[in-house]
Amino acid sequence: MSLFSFEGAEKMSSKVSIPLVLTVYIFTFLTGLPSNLLAFHTFLVKVRQKTTPVDILLLNLTVSDIFLLIFLPFKMVEAASGMEWSLPAFLCPLTNYFYYNSIYISSLFLMAVSVDRYLGVAFPIKYKLRRHPAYAIATSVVFWVVTCAHCSIVYIVQYEVLTTSNNMSHCYEDFSSTQLQILLPVRLEFFVVLFCLPFTITIFCYVNLVRILVALPNIPARRKQRAVGLAVATLFNFIVCFAPYNLSHVVGFNKSPSWRVYALLFSTLNAALDPAIFYFSSKNQTLLPCTLPCPFPKASSCLHLLQGPDPAPSIPPPLLTRSFSLGCGRGVGCGSG
Repeated sequence: MSLFSFEGAEKMSSKVSIPLVLTVYIFTFLTGLPSNLLAFHTFLVKVRQKTTPVDILLLNLTVSDIFLLIFLPFKMVEAASGMEWSLPAFLCPLTNYFYYNSIYISSLFLMAVSVDRYLGVAFPIKYKLRRHPAYAIATSVVFWVVTCAHCSIVYIVQYEVLTTSNNMSHCYEDFSSTQLQILLPVRLEFFVVLFCLPFTITIFCYVNLVRILVALPNIPARRKQRAVGLAVATLFNFIVCFAPYNLSHVVGFNKSPSWRVYALLFSTLNAALDPAIFYFSSKNQTLLPCTLPCPFPKASSCLHLLQGPDPAPSIPPPLLTRSFSLGCGRGVGCGSG
């Protein structure tokens, strides 16, 4: 079933509950496909109207989930066939390629969203002046290239077709010793580069983002709760969906643990949980609104979000305070973050 699956002659069908696999696949497909298609339409409209870096990142995250959901029915057929591959042979590597690609690139885009949010709060003025959609586009291209290159291992390591009495085969279930010499180091690289690094950066960004927001007295409690919701939803996704399977790369370095296939099922749920990230991210676009009064010591918190001409840090304090008071008094929001 998977690129990093059970070695030896053990058959996966004897190690996993087929009804459980089908239940997770069907649940993910039925809940994830409509919500991700809706999110794709929403972010596509927003990008066309007014492009912001975070919308570009979230649009790419949605695309990665849709790729997984498109190929998920093939995994359903595999599970319904007792974990035997009854489909055309070329669909085996193609399905697994997009399956793993979606899982790992999601962790990178979730990390990028956390960095965008953190920089906008921790360094409001500098980040506002240097925040350009082109950077998000370049970042997205790099993420896709890196992930696609890593997941190309699906094609580099040729799977062995094991013919059964029903003339069926097992897709990426058993590996030869030669194949394992390539796969084992790749497991560790996936664990470090595509999980540990994004997870560590995401934790740092959201912990500090929440800490900064809690320290600001003029931020409404509801907006603080949305920021906390974004952090919790993202970290929950990492811990529940990504951590178990990636840990099995280390725990089962020489021999895959028996719970590995169940850990992979949790990774599939990522496509159904990502819409929660989309919700908190879109609702969280005005994290730091102007509030009356706008005292000068906190003006820098609003400055990077003020609509209109780029603010000049050299404006004298009285004039700066007055400009914020006028903006807030007219009910003008601070723009999108």
